[in-house]
Amino acid sequence: MKVLAVETATSWQSVAILDGSRVLARHDQDADGSHAKLLLPMIDRLFCETGLTLKQLDGLVVSIGPGSFTGLRVGLATLLGFRTISQLPLAVVPTLEGLAWNLRGTPDLLCPILNSRRGELYWALFRWTGDDRLERVVSEQVGTPVMLGNSLTGPVLVFGEGWTVEASAIRASIPPAVTMTETSDSAMRPSAVSIGLAGIERLRRGEHAGTGIGPLYIQRTAAELKYEESGGLSPVALRQERIARKVNARRAAVRVPSARARVTRERGTGGTSDGA
Repeated sequence: MKVLAVETATSWQSVAILDGSRVLARHDQDADGSHAKLLLPMIDRLFCETGLTLKQLDGLVVSIGPGSFTGLRVGLATLLGFRTISQLPLAVVPTLEGLAWNLRGTPDLLCPILNSRRGELYWALFRWTGDDRLERVVSEQVGTPVMLGNSLTGPVLVFGEGWTVEASAIRASIPPAVTMTETSDSAMRPSAVSIGLAGIERLRRGEHAGTGIGPLYIQRTAAELKYEESGGLSPVALRQERIARKVNARRAAVRVPSARARVTRERGTGGTSDGA
């Protein structure tokens, strides 16, 4: 099965043409916000290298997220356009799942990590089974490095661009019983080859993307972010705290004039006694 696979979920853009497990051509580069400008020329280059045309493929595969909003939209829109032109089936692969395919067959519990916005991270947990199937242990999550570290409960292999950036913060927050291991640099970045391999499995199972498909965006709600900023206090507790501060401030305002009046009276009394 020949497929064109596209990975644009991060600044690292990756494109590949595969024939089953064989890589016919691939190209990776740092797009850094220029996915719309670089993606089509990169695809054209692969078609030239392989001598293939779009109509000679059996399917299309694209990374669906989570990741960069702009990158995901560019990749998905491009392959949706190719699908319209060619009528080829399209498979979509979650980006963190694609990262787990970088370490196909690894017996360890896998925790791929990607950067999100505002210093947060995306992560999930996967495990390869004995029959070469990838099992999702924990679905896609988003949160701070501390939240990720606190969520781990046992031995795990961590990797991905998010780990590269936030390793020290994650290590500092893991429970004492948790052991973490790292992998080689080659597995750290999303790869169109891994996305393609995962997508071929989906296409063979008949899992084709529908007409209303969209990027997989995972973000915490504004309420969750506000809850964290409050130090873990509920809205009711925050309101009680505000009311208590206001009441205390009013009491303090009442006490200050009273104290001043008492001092004034004592001084006045003392002056009369001295005169006597």
